Amino acid sequence: MSLPWRFAPLDPTRVRRLSEALSIGPLTAQVLIARGLDEPATAKAFLTPSPNDLHDPETLPGVSEAADRVVAAVRAGRRVTIFGDYDVDGITSTALLVDCLRLAGANADYVIPNRNDGYGLNVAAIEKLHAEDPNRLVVTVDCGITSVAEAERAKTLGLELIVTDHHTPGDTLPPAAVVVHPRRPDAETAYAYGELCGAGVAFKLAWAVAKRLGDGNRVNERFKAWLIRALGLTALATVADMVPLTGENRTFVHCGLRSLYHHAPPGLRALLGVCGIEEGRPITAEDVGYKVGPRINAAGRLEQASLAVDLLLSHDEKRCGQLADYLDTLNETRKKTESDVVKAAKKQAVDRGWAERPGLALASDDWHAGVVGIAAGRVAEHFDTPAIVIAFGHSGDANLGAGSARSRPGFDLHACLARCAEHLETFGGHTMAAGLKVRRENLDAFREAFAADVAEHFRPEAADARVDAEVRLADCTLHAVKELDEKLGPFGKSNRRPVFVATHVTLEGEPRTMGRDNAHLSARLAQTGRVMKAVAWGRAAEADTLAVGPLAVSFTAEVNRWKNGESVQLQLRQWQPC
Repeated sequence: MSLPWRFAPLDPTRVRRLSEALSIGPLTAQVLIARGLDEPATAKAFLTPSPNDLHDPETLPGVSEAADRVVAAVRAGRRVTIFGDYDVDGITSTALLVDCLRLAGANADYVIPNRNDGYGLNVAAIEKLHAEDPNRLVVTVDCGITSVAEAERAKTLGLELIVTDHHTPGDTLPPAAVVVHPRRPDAETAYAYGELCGAGVAFKLAWAVAKRLGDGNRVNERFKAWLIRALGLTALATVADMVPLTGENRTFVHCGLRSLYHHAPPGLRALLGVCGIEEGRPITAEDVGYKVGPRINAAGRLEQASLAVDLLLSHDEKRCGQLADYLDTLNETRKKTESDVVKAAKKQAVDRGWAERPGLALASDDWHAGVVGIAAGRVAEHFDTPAIVIAFGHSGDANLGAGSARSRPGFDLHACLARCAEHLETFGGHTMAAGLKVRRENLDAFREAFAADVAEHFRPEAADARVDAEVRLADCTLHAVKELDEKLGPFGKSNRRPVFVATHVTLEGEPRTMGRDNAHLSARLAQTGRVMKAVAWGRAAEADTLAVGPLAVSFTAEVNRWKNGESVQLQLRQWQPC
């Protein structure tokens, strides 16, 4: 039988050696070996991240000078204004630095533009900040690296500006007083880890500020406790911004989720409650990505991001409860709005004969600008091609469209937009996600240029062909799966949940549909006497193919918690007859 999956054959000797050296189960050891972590010392370092693994903040380009300027402003009694962005990364970065500065006794406030004002700095905002208080210090978080004209205006006005960001720099850096960026192209020494999110950069600046407010080299006990708590906010942003969960990011999330479990501030405790995350159980990256993050995002998508910042900063439990409930309500509205836009975008692609074209740029005057990013992700996944969803008319200019782009593995979206930039007003972002503005008269030319560029450069990766190991269903015990979660998690980009293959699997009974609109499949899989529950999300139409056996199946194994019980549930990815 020829299987479509690629995996290394089992080496029992290596599995036993690693299992004994690290006191871990054979399934965990097998996954570590499959991922190249076959030496005990290397594997141990991966399994046990510690805050001590974080790099010295002073090695991050720009941090030392930025921290000096921030502390000087605090000691001089000047206002320090944090200028953020309206997504989870921008919101948490803003809350993190404001909280740090207020702990230091600073006169700190923040500004996050309305989504209709556009992403990042704008000249009008710079002029308003200067008019209100020309002596203030402005620090951007999660934005600003491409704001050359805005930084020029601040410089002309004499407004002190520090830019901290993690997005891809342009050809010219903004002429700010300081630029803090993990991949700053003019840095004398490259930073050891270039994949930080905005909150990761903000955390490093806060850490450097805390050192200066101590004895200059060490953080005092009050700020040390605060930094441990701030790891939680950094973890939220790192997961939600979908940066790779490797290196420092793995440390931030691993340690930050534990910090949330033990030290969540009142606002996050209230938000965890409305998410249905019970007190006393560990908080996972999946909780953040699918429950907490979307509710924080809903504020900036549909109303004002300041609602979420206020929640994260508040210590009034009643107020926190009210804000958390409101964000929960907003998130329900967001789901409905998103669903409508996704359906309309898919229909547009099909109706116009674009369903098979590489690279989709879809646009409408009727779509809500707050959900185009999520919609682009859904469209990209559905058609398996990079996609852009554009909403016109939401900035007061009926002929200006604001779009979000989402990529697929193997395609550098930011580089693509750079090659199509002649048709755009602005753009910025990452390899996998970006934002842009385009004028209506340039839309058709941009759409064709985007499709042509994707056709030339996109080489789809067969991601589903990569699995970690072939196993028996009997290997996936509750203990083994919980150990996978505990030891190998948090899971996310570049550290996915382990994928396994099992062969000669049969169905016990018939598969059945479940969920809203009966869109999902549920089945019971059997192999040599072991029977396990399995689900296939969004695959109801494939029930007949699942009913043909015996089967070879690829899957992930997860702990299903229901009421007071726990069991293993398999999430099916692919299947074929043996």
